[in-house]
Amino acid sequence: MAQRPVILPDASALYVQRNEVTVAEWNICHVEGSCTLHLRARADLDPATTPATGLSYVDVSEYLTWINAVTGHDFRLPTASEWEFMAQSVLPDAPDPIFTDPSLTWASAYLTEGLAPRALKPQGSFSVSPEGIADLDGSVWEWTQDCYAGADEGISAARCPAFFVGGEHIAAMSFLVRDPARGGCAVGTPPAHLGMRLVSDERV
Repeated sequence: MAQRPVILPDASALYVQRNEVTVAEWNICHVEGSCTLHLRARADLDPATTPATGLSYVDVSEYLTWINAVTGHDFRLPTASEWEFMAQSVLPDAPDPIFTDPSLTWASAYLTEGLAPRALKPQGSFSVSPEGIADLDGSVWEWTQDCYAGADEGISAARCPAFFVGGEHIAAMSFLVRDPARGGCAVGTPPAHLGMRLVSDERV
């Protein structure tokens, strides 16, 4: 976990995994029969330091069930607001619009979005937050537990068709999507890679 907890606006502490779950960590779950998907790192990357990507919300749910069972700890995904709060110190400010004419808003967005690096790199390749959380500004968008369709309607996670993911911008992805380029997203540039990071409300 990160060196220090994230202190949220309500003064509660959130304990956050320093790095995203890696390919090697994920495949332990697969070998033990709890995660359906088997992952392979690129030949030039070490599975022990490569973020696990190509994960749908269904895949992530399998991993959470497994890790909580084997550790006896209550890990979860962050909420979208928790993710935004813990990443705010390392994400760049939104660029100023190129055009001020409201009718050209689409052109400003087209030319200024997608500025984050999109190539998958080993953990520790990007910024580290003051709490010691690495790579929140990297190329992996991380699943949150918040339902996009049910944000204001009280839809349970079991019936939710899409969830928010945190990255260069907050996007909404279908719970079945593993490849964002094919699945698309609700707003902004499609995420580069879909992965996960564990959080906990209790010290680990």
